[in-house]
Amino acid sequence: MRQSAYAKIERTALLKEETVPDSSRYQYLRLTTEEAVAVVTLDRPDALNAVNWDLHRELEDLWLELAANEAVRAIVLTGAGRAFSAGGDLRRMLARARNPAERDPYARRIQGAAYQLVERMLNVPQPIIAAVNGAATGLGATLALCCDIVFASDQARIGDTHVRAGLVAGDGGALIWPWLVGMHRAKQYLLTGDLLDAREAERIGLVNQVVPHDELMPTATAVARRLADGAPWAIRWTKAALNIWLKLGATLIMPAALAYEAHTMLTRDHAEAAEAFLEKRAPRFLGL
Repeated sequence: MRQSAYAKIERTALLKEETVPDSSRYQYLRLTTEEAVAVVTLDRPDALNAVNWDLHRELEDLWLELAANEAVRAIVLTGAGRAFSAGGDLRRMLARARNPAERDPYARRIQGAAYQLVERMLNVPQPIIAAVNGAATGLGATLALCCDIVFASDQARIGDTHVRAGLVAGDGGALIWPWLVGMHRAKQYLLTGDLLDAREAERIGLVNQVVPHDELMPTATAVARRLADGAPWAIRWTKAALNIWLKLGATLIMPAALAYEAHTMLTRDHAEAAEAFLEKRAPRFLGL
């Protein structure tokens, strides 16, 4: 019997002993496993997989659980429906902006939660492969770009649109973009909030590879399976060594960036951006 066949038998036995968390524990995440590869699907398709507070907390918990699960050798992250993730939920943003009693406590608590989400994702020892199936914007872009390898559908678009919502790109954009595309390009896209199509994102190094839409999941899962078949400690510790750069950057950058983002949540410009988006008109920013 070939070595790969032995490895498959061993992984199957291990999965019986320690399984991936059951999807039923999550409201907005769907989990499947096959041969030590966990596929995580953001599952709010009617809202373009926008990250509300509950999904945010579920992601924080998920990364901890997967990190501790020795049966999982690789992870694929994707979105349900036509989007990867539209980032923050603008309807909830507008509701909070109109209600200071809800807005102010949220602005305080989201700082710790946002840092924790990125920190826990970077601490996952297994390689994470992003399969960006559609739009990935704001926090959605951060989730994709903080993965270890990023494949994008030829139908995907990606961009950090925080400034278009009157917010600082504090929940990971200011951390990850300069590492991937350099400071000048990072400033260009973070200060404008412009979206890139998949081919342009590939050209500037934001994503690894663009593939035809129908080939996205087969491509991502094939790479995940290749990594799952590799020497686990060599792969994990190589990732850990590389992620030291990002963890140091997170420590230096994210507390300030998140504090600035929290301040912009309290501005009239943020409320105006949310209102304008939902009313399908251009915002009128006054610096208030």
